[in-house]
Amino acid sequence: MPTNDFNIKWDATGEHLYETGVDRGVLYPYDNENSTYGAGVAWNGLTSVSQNPSGAEASDFWADNIKYLNLRSGEDFGATIEAYTYPNEFAECDGSAEVATGVKIGQQTRKMFGFTYRTLIGNDTDGQDHGYKIHLIYGATAAPSERSYSTVNESPEPMTMSWEINTVPVPVANYKPTAHIEIDSTKCDATKLGNLEQILYGTPAAGQTAAVDARLPLPAEVISTLS
Repeated sequence: MPTNDFNIKWDATGEHLYETGVDRGVLYPYDNENSTYGAGVAWNGLTSVSQNPSGAEASDFWADNIKYLNLRSGEDFGATIEAYTYPNEFAECDGSAEVATGVKIGQQTRKMFGFTYRTLIGNDTDGQDHGYKIHLIYGATAAPSERSYSTVNESPEPMTMSWEINTVPVPVANYKPTAHIEIDSTKCDATKLGNLEQILYGTPAAGQTAAVDARLPLPAEVISTLS
């Protein structure tokens, strides 16, 4: 039988897919008074976001001299954010409080936040312009992080900061709660995705229309917007 005489085809043109890059970071501090995520602000200087899921560990149960059952524990979503800088609004999420203009103290209560970022989808024909994925993270809190300052020398480098984040999932109708939504632009309707992006990133003032702040919609609104 010839090696290409199969129903499945490998490495077809346009199907050499890969993911790369990270950009369009947005922070949404949680507003405790209104029980919702506040206005989104740009997070500049992102260098990487690493997803660190945990849990889903298997437990085997035996009966009748055979493996009778395999159960898995609940899954938890975590991530690591690395950046050269962070928005001022993140200070409270990082355990700081401003006690006077330009003066901050640490070891304060860490504020919950939401976070979105974008990764790029490339292929062999379009390169990095093939598409992108938008990642939405809910119920996040940041753990204290190490910062290492070093002297300026003949090869100066900017300091990279990183934060380990843990999450609390939010409800999703007819599904288990989740803390992470991934949206693929190559599979979504372009108009509907554009409507969602206007929600996530806000809209500027135009004529008599006032600017609209960026906000983080909950899963129900995300699903209805893209459906």
